[in-house]
Amino acid sequence: MVQMVDIIVPEGEQQGTAHVLANWLKMPGESVTINAPLVDIETDKVMVEVAAPASGILKDIFKKPGDNVTPGTLLGRIELTGSGDKTAITDQVEPVSNPIDSDSQTDTPDHALLSPAVRRLVKQHPVDLNRIEGTGKRGRVTKQDILNYLKQTPTSPAETVQRATAIETKGKEETRQSTSSTHIPHDNMRRRIAAHMTESLLHTAPHVTSIFEADLSAITRHRKQNKAHFEQHGTHLTFTAYFVYAAVQALQRVPQINSRFHEESLELFSDMNIGVGTALNDKGLIVPVLHQAQNKNLLGIASELQQLAEKARRGKLSPAEIQGGTFTLSNHGVSGSLVATPIIINQPQSAILGIGKMQKRVIVKEIDGVDTIQIRPMAYITLTIDHRALDAYQTNRFLTRFVEVIEEWK
Repeated sequence: MVQMVDIIVPEGEQQGTAHVLANWLKMPGESVTINAPLVDIETDKVMVEVAAPASGILKDIFKKPGDNVTPGTLLGRIELTGSGDKTAITDQVEPVSNPIDSDSQTDTPDHALLSPAVRRLVKQHPVDLNRIEGTGKRGRVTKQDILNYLKQTPTSPAETVQRATAIETKGKEETRQSTSSTHIPHDNMRRRIAAHMTESLLHTAPHVTSIFEADLSAITRHRKQNKAHFEQHGTHLTFTAYFVYAAVQALQRVPQINSRFHEESLELFSDMNIGVGTALNDKGLIVPVLHQAQNKNLLGIASELQQLAEKARRGKLSPAEIQGGTFTLSNHGVSGSLVATPIIINQPQSAILGIGKMQKRVIVKEIDGVDTIQIRPMAYITLTIDHRALDAYQTNRFLTRFVEVIEEWK
């Protein structure tokens, strides 16, 4: 008879805080080991790993990354393998020998969560935490508990006392050396950005970047001629509006760029929902989305960009205004960057467009068959792709069309 074991969010997690499932470390069908990290849960303050309550096969996943969860939520199920021996099952709130990799400093039952200092000591000096009586709240093992244990261990007492004393001395020295520094706690947005970017670059998509350059003379001239007209409509005409419009034209030429990679297929989107990276000063970056940009003219794009940017800086964006993007544009040149490679892809999209700083440069232009030296406003244009989904052929076709639209603007 098949025996299943539930995977739940530990009841010891703080009530009243936001919990989001950040990442599964295993996928259905893969083997899992009792007490091994299995799923990441993100709260308002920390990232917590939930350990596997049993050894077996991950059978079902009921919550996906991004889903809100609460203590006691059923996340999935493990199918016991072999004889289904009861010793392969552990209560998630019982002490475990393997420390869970968590930065949590909250009160937790027994040894389910350990502080970074304790984790470092355990890695340096492997000990069985079940042999240590924790003096922290609810029996939690502290750094001092481990130091005391090392001093009192009967095997090689002189060596262990010397080792524990050295650790204490080193810790005090590190504390003295760090007194002149300042720690700025990460807010939830910064934690999410860090996790999302790491997942995209290191675990999901092989990134490849191509670099073109574009002469911005035509759009600079057009903007100067039409800026006042747009102001009459209450809209500030930015260069980003031109870039979004040109991106739409390029996506129409190369629809594979506006896509999402699946193991069995490449999903092409008919709507061009273009996210535009918007800096929030020291608070990070948010990407509001212009939905169905293919149906908007330059005025419509400029007007919506202005509205989204204003709402983003006031923290008033609705969930719908930051969801559903199929392609992203990062105009990093507004802060002075000439080129950025690779710009990390906003998963699950297949590509991200980067626009560098406009800079007057000396270039060679052929006019009436004669090479001439010109001073033109130039910018580097990059496209970073998910190489699972796209190749150089689609990448260069997209960038070629994008540059054509910008340079031939009428």
